[in-house]
Amino acid sequence: MSTKEYPTTDRNNPNLPWVEKYRPKQLDELISHKDIISTIDKFVKEDRLPHLLFYGPPGTGKTSTILAVAKQIYSPKEFNSMVLELNASDDRGIGIVRGQILSFASTRTIFKSGYKIVILDEADAMTRDAQNALRRVIEKFTENTRFCIICNYLSKIIPALQSRCTRFRFGPLGTDQMVPRLQHVIQQEQCNVTEDGMKALVTLANGDMRKALNILQSTHMAHDVVNEDNVYTCVGHPLRRDIENIINWVLNENFTSAYNNILEMKTEKGLALQDILTEVHTYVHRLDLPINVKIHLLDKMAEVEHRLASGTNEKIQLSSLIAAFQVARDLIVQET
Repeated sequence: MSTKEYPTTDRNNPNLPWVEKYRPKQLDELISHKDIISTIDKFVKEDRLPHLLFYGPPGTGKTSTILAVAKQIYSPKEFNSMVLELNASDDRGIGIVRGQILSFASTRTIFKSGYKIVILDEADAMTRDAQNALRRVIEKFTENTRFCIICNYLSKIIPALQSRCTRFRFGPLGTDQMVPRLQHVIQQEQCNVTEDGMKALVTLANGDMRKALNILQSTHMAHDVVNEDNVYTCVGHPLRRDIENIINWVLNENFTSAYNNILEMKTEKGLALQDILTEVHTYVHRLDLPINVKIHLLDKMAEVEHRLASGTNEKIQLSSLIAAFQVARDLIVQET
């Protein structure tokens, strides 16, 4: 494997976001999905790379994997002429498929035998017309071009494109995979991270390595110590003790005090009702409540969440959330 550095990401550049600074450069640097990596590595070594379709949640290594493959196949000089990368920020309508992609795929490589690679990142944002046009391009130029389609939602890719590619699903990363990588970055950047800070990073990231690194970098720049409180404050997410207080207020206080207390906390800490609702929902699952009360609460919270997604007034929805808990409290009293 080549150990040359590619000019696009200089690791010594202090202004570079850590996400790019520590992006894996080679296949053996990738920290997860070993079965997928070994399969693709075998394809590359045997020179039998098919068209690829990577799908899964953000920050799980889809783009890093194909870039590492491309850097393994081509030298730094060849890279720009042999790889075409287009993502959602580029115009990828039917005109681009018939123009830029078609002309790149159709031109032969004079000095190097082998194939070019076209990387279509965030392909679920492409129109159906563009995907249909791409179908013919993929078929026609298979001899000298390989396509790698990357998306978050497989259902947004038309079946005709799916059938032309070898599919790989990139699942969210596990804690055991994320922690060693985060520790490597912490060591390199000399961050002061506490144990609860590390736990908070992994919890908030939800298996998204990019998100974990972004939170780590912003917390490190804003605070001297990366601990649980600072991490949660930096992303504007409610702390565990805030959620415990909220549950205590809505179940034990009267409506007015609960409403005023939560509103004051929201204003003081800059919390969004959506984030509070997500955490309260998780907390309710852990509470020992009669099943009919729990069903009532979950149903009401789902309604509030749906209304919030439609852009309704947060204060009115907060009242609705508190009301659901007050009704639940009365139901518990009736049962006992």
